[in-house]
Amino acid sequence: MATPLPNQLLRRSFVKTVLRRLIALITSVGLIYGMIALVYATKTIFKVKMNYAVVLERFGGIRQAVTDVGWHARLPYFTRIEQEVPLMNQTLQLGGTPAPMRIISKGNVALWTSGVLTYRIRDLNTWAIENLNPLDLLQGDYDGIVKDILQAQEVDRLISDRETIKEVIFKALKSRPINIGGPTIEKKYGVEVVSFVLKETRFGDKLVEASEEKKRRELIAEADNYAADQEASRIRKLYAAYMGGIQDLQRTLGRADGSTDTALLEFLTQQKWATAYEKHQLGQNTVVIQNTQGNTPAIALPAFNSANRSEGGNDRQTAD
Repeated sequence: MATPLPNQLLRRSFVKTVLRRLIALITSVGLIYGMIALVYATKTIFKVKMNYAVVLERFGGIRQAVTDVGWHARLPYFTRIEQEVPLMNQTLQLGGTPAPMRIISKGNVALWTSGVLTYRIRDLNTWAIENLNPLDLLQGDYDGIVKDILQAQEVDRLISDRETIKEVIFKALKSRPINIGGPTIEKKYGVEVVSFVLKETRFGDKLVEASEEKKRRELIAEADNYAADQEASRIRKLYAAYMGGIQDLQRTLGRADGSTDTALLEFLTQQKWATAYEKHQLGQNTVVIQNTQGNTPAIALPAFNSANRSEGGNDRQTAD
């Protein structure tokens, strides 16, 4: 049995209504999604996060820093977001990379070193408004100061006195003018230099070996100088005792007329010195100059040892 015509018309009308509404819904959702995507893509509405700031560049090149935390709106095509600036501590690698940077130190010696600068932005207007691409500019000035200091150092100091050099670099980054009469890094960029760490300094293996050999030779030279000083002091004391004995002999040998028996004095002097030499000069060569009158040659006494003592004893026994 055929369906009545009014019912068919009602069904067709219902289907058309549903389709129209569905199309309208899809279109509305698409438009809303497109608007959201457009707003997101153009960042017409942007958010300033905690410890961050956003720098806007308005039509005509006017730049403005936004620091209030929360959502903000801007006019697309008339205002653009130039950069988002962190306000917490940040690090900057020496040379812009963690890899060691090659530097020629004093004496044309090549070394490879790496370091890390920690800084914090204190004056956003100076950092973002007065400087275009401030991070690149800071990198160049930072590398230049560190290179100047390291290139002026002796190689031995770079190896043995790293802590002092690190402190010198830190103080220079905080207070040294970038150029004579110019501003410091902190003043030029509106930052605070928090710390500097000299992480690694490498030299060639041959240079390290040469430095160690130089230190070893210096220690040996110091030991030799100390031994020479001790020997000189001992000889001075021995000579002082010898001269005291000579003076005693001279007073003892005085004649009634006040003169001295010179021949006897010289003989006893040589005997006394030989006795002192035997007591104090074991295993050492000592040259004695005794020529007060100009007519007696110098006496060179050989090294005294146990063999000489034995021979002397045998001679005395034989003589006996």
